[in-house]
Amino acid sequence: MTWVKICGMTNLEDALTAVDAGADAVGFVFYEKSPRNISVEAAREIVEKLPESVEKVGVFVGETAEKVLEISEKAELTIAQTYPDFRNPLSIPDDRFLEKASLRLIVALPASQLQQEESEDSDMIAGFRASSKFRERVVAMLLDSGTSNRPGGTGKKFDWQNAAPMTDLMSHIGLNLIVAGGLTPPSVGEAIRVLTPWGVDVVSGVEATPGKKDPEKVRAFVRAVRDADRKAN
Repeated sequence: MTWVKICGMTNLEDALTAVDAGADAVGFVFYEKSPRNISVEAAREIVEKLPESVEKVGVFVGETAEKVLEISEKAELTIAQTYPDFRNPLSIPDDRFLEKASLRLIVALPASQLQQEESEDSDMIAGFRASSKFRERVVAMLLDSGTSNRPGGTGKKFDWQNAAPMTDLMSHIGLNLIVAGGLTPPSVGEAIRVLTPWGVDVVSGVEATPGKKDPEKVRAFVRAVRDADRKAN
């Protein structure tokens, strides 16, 4: 089944709604510019009340690997989702991060960045793919519709058809793919059909307002994913 993450949690009620709907993971955004930014203390209070089986994912933008580790440990997260700034080596997960036994990694990138034939970051991305430590600790690569200036949370989708060959390549080299960006209950089935991702990640597509979930949209989103899974089998 497709892995489902409901991101941008700011309160316990929404997190429990996601769990009850059947989500595999909930996400907490630790990025000051986001309207869904949450404190470490508030995230930990929510995490402590969630089932152990649900993944607790911290979302970080351009943060140093050391800071990602510190926050993840304090909030008792199980996965760190990072949008690295490849121009800043300190934001790239190092050996200490990759060897952390209790923490796994999702590396998030704008789809437009990987679609560029001559990306300035291509060598670094290729290094990630080739790193045995990275491959051991990584959960997936996440493709979003953002840009280098606004990595995620745009509420817009990227060109799925244009990205399909790239996602096939990821599958070929053994990297799980998570799709994000502009997903909604009506559109997620099409994203799954075109890209056949390992997982999907939604924020604004299931919100009433930024930072507050719409319970019916959350349930409809998970149902739509499971319907798509059944049609694929």
